[in-house]
Amino acid sequence: MFGAIYIGLSGLNAYSRGLQMVSNNVTNLNSQGFKSSTVNFRDLFGAQGNGGLSFSSGEGSAGHGVEVGGSNYDMAQGELRQTNRDLDLAVDGSGFLMLMRGEEVAYTRTGSFEVDKDGFITLSGTDYRLATLDSSGHPVSLSIDNSRTSSPQATTAIKFANNLSADASAPILLSDIKVYDKNGGAHTWKITLTRDTSTPGQWTVSGIDDKGNTLTPASQTLKIVNGLADPANSTLSLTEGDVALSVNLDFSGIKSFTAGTASTLSASAVDGYALGSLTSVTVNDKGELELGYSNEQKVQLGAVAVADFRDPSALKQRSGGLFTDSGSAGRQLLTTEDPRAGNVVSKRLEASNVDLSAEFGDLILIQRGFQASSQIISVSNDMIQQLFGIRGQG
Repeated sequence: MFGAIYIGLSGLNAYSRGLQMVSNNVTNLNSQGFKSSTVNFRDLFGAQGNGGLSFSSGEGSAGHGVEVGGSNYDMAQGELRQTNRDLDLAVDGSGFLMLMRGEEVAYTRTGSFEVDKDGFITLSGTDYRLATLDSSGHPVSLSIDNSRTSSPQATTAIKFANNLSADASAPILLSDIKVYDKNGGAHTWKITLTRDTSTPGQWTVSGIDDKGNTLTPASQTLKIVNGLADPANSTLSLTEGDVALSVNLDFSGIKSFTAGTASTLSASAVDGYALGSLTSVTVNDKGELELGYSNEQKVQLGAVAVADFRDPSALKQRSGGLFTDSGSAGRQLLTTEDPRAGNVVSKRLEASNVDLSAEFGDLILIQRGFQASSQIISVSNDMIQQLFGIRGQG
């Protein structure tokens, strides 16, 4: 009978621990990236002899209660919820973001990141740095401090497109063409095309800068053959002398057909740009850390490291949605372009994967198990009381 009390106590202990696990799952319903734990119970089995408890098997063996079994994480992906921050990151798939703090390594499914004072991408509220892969595939934490500005690039080419009317009677003016010198200074050019009425298909091309100065050479000839620019002179060059800016005018993509006096000729592409300052830090569709600048340029610094584990259940869950690996989970570092680990997505945070209805179901079962175990103790105690009452009866 005393053995029955100990068996009942094992039930109270086990179901109390099970209640703690369910409580932890339920209270983390809204914790980002939280992975719920499954509650398992297993029997204790042994043999009873001479009123004592032992755990040797053999004839007359009996159960000795229950204990909480090994807990497993449910690694199913939670809902990816949209945010408005570029550095809110999540993994759409089975992988983990890798974090580095000196020699220490941790992993997370999702997190809000920020740029710290040293230019490193860190998990908010911590000093864990987001890991990217270098050219050799090794994880590194990198700083964006050396990339806070985008150097200017001088304009070298202007491409023209669409139709140049073969019957145009008046000069065709293309204004407000913005070009840049080597220092990033912006200049506005005006290009004029005048049809030579005495020679079919021949045009004179000239230009002026934003100060009204004529570009050199003062005029050049563009020839149209069978409705297309003659390849021999489809590319012309104009120079603004005071800033040593020389630009090629590429007319190879235009067409010239009769369309009254209306022309749709336009500058379709102009290279070069001014000095740019950093405006955004995000992760692009290829999973690369990407910097955006005020001059509309973008620079990719490296692919975000995605850790894929052969046995994710071997990871240890820590506070703040972090996981650690003792080396038994079988880690492999991949990029977003590898389909095995999933995609790193920006402006997303992964919600907890707690199934509230399942947790409440477990809660009821644990409550009933606790009640039943307490009844075992109560009945055993009553029987012992009755046994003590036998003394003196006759």
